[in-house]
Amino acid sequence: MTNDLRDIGHSDFVIRHYTVMRFDILTLFPAIFDGYLGQSLLKKGIDAGLVDVKLHDIRLWSRDKHHKVDDRPFGGGPGMILQVEPVIECVENVQQMAEPGHLVVLSPRGRTLNQPIVEELAAKPRLLLLCGRYEGFDERVFDILKPDEISVGDYILNGGEVAAMAIIDACIRLIKGVLGDETSSQHDSFSQGNRLLEFPQYSRPREYRGQVVPEVLVSGNHEQIARWRLEQSYLHTRKRRADLLP
Repeated sequence: MTNDLRDIGHSDFVIRHYTVMRFDILTLFPAIFDGYLGQSLLKKGIDAGLVDVKLHDIRLWSRDKHHKVDDRPFGGGPGMILQVEPVIECVENVQQMAEPGHLVVLSPRGRTLNQPIVEELAAKPRLLLLCGRYEGFDERVFDILKPDEISVGDYILNGGEVAAMAIIDACIRLIKGVLGDETSSQHDSFSQGNRLLEFPQYSRPREYRGQVVPEVLVSGNHEQIARWRLEQSYLHTRKRRADLLP
């Protein structure tokens, strides 16, 4: 074990302050977000005026009488491609609804989301989250808009909506006033240079089915508790994510 666990522990943390952080979600299926927006910390943030989420249906920018926004790819191949025209015009129109925001396309070929990227995104007052579907976007969407492409992992989802929710969930934790205790996000795994997984947590009852809460946690000795938690974080990280350790 390292001589000084603090070297791989938490760095100084600054929670983000905003008047409001705005998310514009551009999607073919805005109804997917109905339940999500009305629950838990996100609803609290919206009700408190700390978070603003706008939904935009890409189909509204289609010039097809049936609101069609996809077509077969040139050169052949399976599936359908989201057409360039409605996507570009949707993004451009939504950008004009407020001060221009940072455009993110949820894409499996993008940079992989991690906590430093979340902190980078949370520092921006407005994010536009463009959700793909089917076999993806016409490449001219990327050539013209030059978005920030972000992936939530090395796997394929049916669309970008779940990935957009993940980004929103991660960002709002860094907005002052959203969490009940603002220090909670300071101790999250991966936050602000923290390379350790979170330490084990316990609550009542002290004993359950023979499993007892570690004595140090009820000792009242805060220095020993802090040391124990840091050691446990190190041990969990070494066992489960040794790649995070120097």
